[in-house]
Amino acid sequence: MKAHHGTHNRRPTLEEVAARAGVGRGTVSRVINGSPRVSERTRAAVEEAVAELGYVPNTAARALAANRTDSIAVVVPEAESRFFSEPYFSGMVGGVGVALAETNLQLLLTFARGEREQDRLAAYLAAHRVDGVLLVSAHADDPLADRLLQMDIPTVISGPRSADEPLPSVDTDNVAGARSAVAHLTSRGRRSVAIITGPLDVYGAERRLAGYETQLAADGIPYDEHLVAYGDFTEEGGRRCMAELLERRPDLDAVFACSDLMASGARQELRRAGRRIPDDVALVGFDDSVIARHMEPGLTSVRQPTRDMGRAATELLLDEIALAAEGKRSSVRRGAERHVVLPTELVIRASS
Repeated sequence: MKAHHGTHNRRPTLEEVAARAGVGRGTVSRVINGSPRVSERTRAAVEEAVAELGYVPNTAARALAANRTDSIAVVVPEAESRFFSEPYFSGMVGGVGVALAETNLQLLLTFARGEREQDRLAAYLAAHRVDGVLLVSAHADDPLADRLLQMDIPTVISGPRSADEPLPSVDTDNVAGARSAVAHLTSRGRRSVAIITGPLDVYGAERRLAGYETQLAADGIPYDEHLVAYGDFTEEGGRRCMAELLERRPDLDAVFACSDLMASGARQELRRAGRRIPDDVALVGFDDSVIARHMEPGLTSVRQPTRDMGRAATELLLDEIALAAEGKRSSVRRGAERHVVLPTELVIRASS
């Protein structure tokens, strides 16, 4: 039996699909690209011809013609070990996946902690290998965000570097989240409330410390530097900070740890020191991650909607990419009115 023309040895062409369906080349292109400006009868004829011939659209050529790569990069300027140990990052990437599920975009995940890695990434991006960048967890002194700004590649930052962040951004309400944690502890009669901060070159960590201070003042409790320990969002950092706090202020009766991982480390040190949770020391974390739900006792924690943050950041990035394609980003002030802040929620469990 004679094979259909074009089905062996080479890819069937758009023209061959058009001839078989009895329509023009442009009509086939509109069907393949999902245009609504085609009748159902014509669409069915084209789809039948595509199936019979085994036609596969040349997406690379289409992307080149539109100056698009159909991919975005999620860039994490952190060590891989931190990415895989912190639930925050998995939640963010999960949200990105949800937002991309209804698109044809591919996701590239890359780490760019050191100068060499960032140079390599900049060269890759300068070659227009992706349509946009989602930058997750940047430090205040990290030059990568500024390099992306200078390259004028559509970029959204998850976790702005400051109140004056020029890039479009998505964040959680860190001040309100910290205030809810402290207000909960003081409402339970705790008066010596310590805090284990995150690294203060991360704007979110700085804002959580500000929320702690603000709520103490609102509750009429003096700020005491001896009740502040400066952590790094790691479990070991939480353990180390808890040891420092117990040495400085053995009378403390509550701890607000600015991540669940640090709360886990603090819990280990409290138990080692013979302190009962919550009888002697109440403990609150931040994230409401799987760690909080599986700790014993269950950890009271400030829920930040990381999946929603990932989804919102991706949707914002898709807007930026669309504006760039239309040549409109230059007429829109960079970052103006493009800062999304999502609410937090205190989830109360047995640790407080």
